[in-house]
Amino acid sequence: MTESMQRVDSDEAAMRLALIEARAAAAAGEVPVGAVVVKDGRVLARGRNAPIGGHDPTAHAEIAALRAAAQALGNYRLEGCTLYVTLEPCAMCAGAMLHARLARVVFAAADPRTGAAGSVLDVLGNPRINHHTRVDGGVLAEEGARLLRDFFEPRRGNASPLREDALRTPETAFAQLPDYPWAPHYVSDLPALNGLRLHYLDEGPADAPLTWLCLHGNPSWSYLYRHMIPVFTAAGHRVVAPDLIGFGKSDKPKKEGAHGFAWHRQVLLELVRRLDLRRIVLVVQDWGGLLGLTLPMADPTRYQGLLVMNTLLATGDAPLPPGFVAWREMCANKPAYDIARLMGRSHPSLSAAECAAYAAPFPDTGHRAATRAFPAMVPEHAGEEGAALSRAARDFWRGEWQGRSRMVIGAADPVLGQAVMHHLRQDICGCPPPVVLPQVGHFVPEHGSAIADDALAYFAQPERRGRHPPDL
Repeated sequence: MTESMQRVDSDEAAMRLALIEARAAAAAGEVPVGAVVVKDGRVLARGRNAPIGGHDPTAHAEIAALRAAAQALGNYRLEGCTLYVTLEPCAMCAGAMLHARLARVVFAAADPRTGAAGSVLDVLGNPRINHHTRVDGGVLAEEGARLLRDFFEPRRGNASPLREDALRTPETAFAQLPDYPWAPHYVSDLPALNGLRLHYLDEGPADAPLTWLCLHGNPSWSYLYRHMIPVFTAAGHRVVAPDLIGFGKSDKPKKEGAHGFAWHRQVLLELVRRLDLRRIVLVVQDWGGLLGLTLPMADPTRYQGLLVMNTLLATGDAPLPPGFVAWREMCANKPAYDIARLMGRSHPSLSAAECAAYAAPFPDTGHRAATRAFPAMVPEHAGEEGAALSRAARDFWRGEWQGRSRMVIGAADPVLGQAVMHHLRQDICGCPPPVVLPQVGHFVPEHGSAIADDALAYFAQPERRGRHPPDL
């Protein structure tokens, strides 16, 4: 039957024709999306996905159907027409639909990643555009979604496929890292992750007397704690060391705007609850502290100790440290700075292989959205994201913290050195005099085995407030 003779009497009937096109696309190895254009109950045109076969990034089902319908009518304006498509249109297709002056668009399955008809963008209903197209979604949605699942599941080969808006550092980049022998653990079904894959180390027994939750900063990752982990596990303790999203072996969103203070905090809160971590000693440095120091107030019974190294609470009601401001300006001016070189200059004792290991998660600029985003995420003013959380955390540490605290300062740190840490100590109830390491720079856990030995002795013994710390 020719297109000019075929008629449909309902949205469901038209969508079933679009599903036929989607199945034909899948049979050809294309993503299964199909479309039809209907006017006055008459089918004008059909289209199916063909970017792969046609070597054409614009060869989406909707574009093919729009082109064919325009030829059928002899007019690029498709006024009075309805386009049916099995997946919510992307921004490109939605823009073409506006140019065609379609009266209506009907889709089956929503697309929470790139949908431009309401899920991610609302191109078709943007009030600033002079033409609006009516949108109706969810017609035979399960059929459309099933086609996509059946197509992608055999191709994924793992339980946590990579999202289209993120990158994943190849596992080969982490081969033969010095002093990093631990098996990876991954989670992707935490609600806040929305499908992103988070990597974490988890060593030692679940019923250990203490669990050391080690949080890294920027631009480091869990590799930072490689000298401390063996000390804790040898004592029979548990260590959990996650890689923040955008760092280490975790997935890396392509866009800097994907990162936010509250979101990263929520991921950590959900991880702690998912693993049901208890008897926690919170170990923080740099951004590990900016985020980590806001965690215990949400669930204080899980935490009994704090080991804090060169970090701060950015509350927005006091100026940021001059050293940090200078670091942020450097990051803004040179966003592709050499991470390996930075680590070598900060800690000259590091070998070339160790410096390279810090840079391993970031093989190119596309993987470095987080390292570009994090300096600007530190709250500077009271109304910025994270500032109110940090002020609430400050109140918690000042008046509600019931655990023990240990502070270790790398005095050679020009960014978050002694002045910053002594100010932070005033906000931590009962924090004894700090351990000061005169020759150690910003990445204090690089002095890790000695710090871990001291921490084991400190947190295992009866509390004696005000005692003098031993030399490390």
